[in-house]
Amino acid sequence: MIRLGLCCKFAAEPIKFFTATALHAGRLSPAARRAKLAGLCRANAAALMRAIDYCADNGIGCFRVNSQVLPLKTHPALAYELKDLPGGAEIVKMFRSCGALARRRGLRLTFHPDQFVLLSSAKEAVTAASIRELEYQAQVSGWIGADVITIHGGGAYGDKASALARTAKALGRLSSAVRSRLAFENDDRVYTPADLLPFCLANELPFVYDVHHHRCLPDGLSLGQVTRLAIGTWGREPLFHLSSPRTGRKAAEARYHHDFIDIRDFPACWRGLDITVEVEAKAKELAIKRLLTQMSKIGVVVR
Repeated sequence: MIRLGLCCKFAAEPIKFFTATALHAGRLSPAARRAKLAGLCRANAAALMRAIDYCADNGIGCFRVNSQVLPLKTHPALAYELKDLPGGAEIVKMFRSCGALARRRGLRLTFHPDQFVLLSSAKEAVTAASIRELEYQAQVSGWIGADVITIHGGGAYGDKASALARTAKALGRLSSAVRSRLAFENDDRVYTPADLLPFCLANELPFVYDVHHHRCLPDGLSLGQVTRLAIGTWGREPLFHLSSPRTGRKAAEARYHHDFIDIRDFPACWRGLDITVEVEAKAKELAIKRLLTQMSKIGVVVR
């Protein structure tokens, strides 16, 4: 059965996740900044609890957690550890309670770091910063039980083979907490499934198939071929991505996501599979609600 996933935030529901700008936080005294960040972390843990319950109550089987659930956690000048914040131990307990709730309610949790996470970069500073970000998200994943951290291949820098070789080398610097969760996704500008599937197989990493990206950046492989090959990289429930183009597929802006999903964009060969499909649509839970109705009409079973 299909498990649909909601990504990061809500369009209509009063469930909000909070962040902070480095400019504002940097102007505060150290004590005031720690208090501010502690308050935001507590609020985000509470919001995650509500998000889990909402998803479980509304036919949504997966929730992608916002990368900034701990605001400014890895900022080069403002980074912190929760143990150094007021009530930090209690905040960790709140996140662990989120994980317990997700397990009780059968909800899958994932992460998808921001675009600045690049293991393919030739610049050591970029690679080091990316590793810090991945380690932070793996730490929170351990608290809440998230089992996937999805990243893109990054830049090719004029030489895909060299870029992927750097990525493979960087994998050796990651903790087991990251490696056990890390997955690579094809994108709409640089890395196709044909580029990343061999890399994932060679490095024993799962491949997240984004069918919209593949339609934007084809590589000669069919949708069915990639679906079959992608499933083979997973030792657990596969994770795929679905979206619809904001305009027609042949338009210049085809890569941009629509508010909703056109049911014709849901691959026929995915029906009946036991997979998670994260829905990348601007209308968030409203888009999933509409998609659930459409899937029911064509007989696709959703868990």
